[in-house]
Amino acid sequence: MATMKDVARLAGVSTSTVSHVINNDRFVSDAIRMRVEDAVKTLNYAPSALARSLKISQTHTIGMLITASSNPFYSEVVHNVERSCFERGYSLVLCNTEGDEQRMNRNLETLLQKRVDGLLLLCTETYLPSLDIMRRYPTIPTVMMDWSPFEGSSDLIQDNSLLGGNIATQHLIDKGYQRIACITGSLDKTPARLRLEGYRSAMARAGLPVLPGYVFVGNFEFSGGFSAMQSLLALETPPQAVFCGNDAMAFGACQALWQAGLAVPKDMALVGYDNIELARYMTPPLTTVHQPKHELAELAVNVLIQRITKPDMQQQLLQTTPTLVVRGSC
Repeated sequence: MATMKDVARLAGVSTSTVSHVINNDRFVSDAIRMRVEDAVKTLNYAPSALARSLKISQTHTIGMLITASSNPFYSEVVHNVERSCFERGYSLVLCNTEGDEQRMNRNLETLLQKRVDGLLLLCTETYLPSLDIMRRYPTIPTVMMDWSPFEGSSDLIQDNSLLGGNIATQHLIDKGYQRIACITGSLDKTPARLRLEGYRSAMARAGLPVLPGYVFVGNFEFSGGFSAMQSLLALETPPQAVFCGNDAMAFGACQALWQAGLAVPKDMALVGYDNIELARYMTPPLTTVHQPKHELAELAVNVLIQRITKPDMQQQLLQTTPTLVVRGSC
């Protein structure tokens, strides 16, 4: 494989001149530029991205650690993150934790060893990244996406899940439903706890009781919504409406209703959370809380790049604002 020295020798110039031509960072006469470009073509020379990154101490690469899930929310967030990185001249390296702590920490160290300029973390695990690993790379900027609490100085971008749970439940109350249940995600996860708190707050404000068995802890997956709805239907007094902590569980709940011979919204009203792309294609289309995934990705990438260029910047704790998308499931 040809090197920069080979190009310089063939063109009859110095290696620094070759570098200036390739990077276009200093004036070089047209005649010399042509000789260098001809030598590059003749030798089929490809500049080394690794060598350049070592020289300028930047790779223009961002690492992202994410938990694989059947929930389309995560793939939609990754899509928006990758697009935001591309628009800013950065490449994205994605690693999946598979929900395993050992794999999470191994992938974390792999990303850091590859000299990524910064890290985005969007994981659903209850455990945190190894502090030993993080301490070995103290200068790597990190942004947590909707994952807290975290013992560290990382920037944090969160959805206002408390508000989201509140407006979802309030919509059902405004529609005249009184027996309203909630299928929540695992309560060791901050968004699940806050969405449940928003549900309880709206119910209390309206003077409506949360009946026994009306709060079912799911798992933010399709299967969790399916089994939760089966349990709710088995109650002596089933609910009239259900707030599901995310759209995936709302889809599972809808399937359980269909198998029971019940229809949405005639026999049971549903409200989801996230506004994934599939929500508009459910039958009937799902009323849901829109979590601005594009804004979440833009904020996370922008804050991370700011942190890369300004390491001493004050810690950022930012929230996106959810809104209600009314469709046909209520």
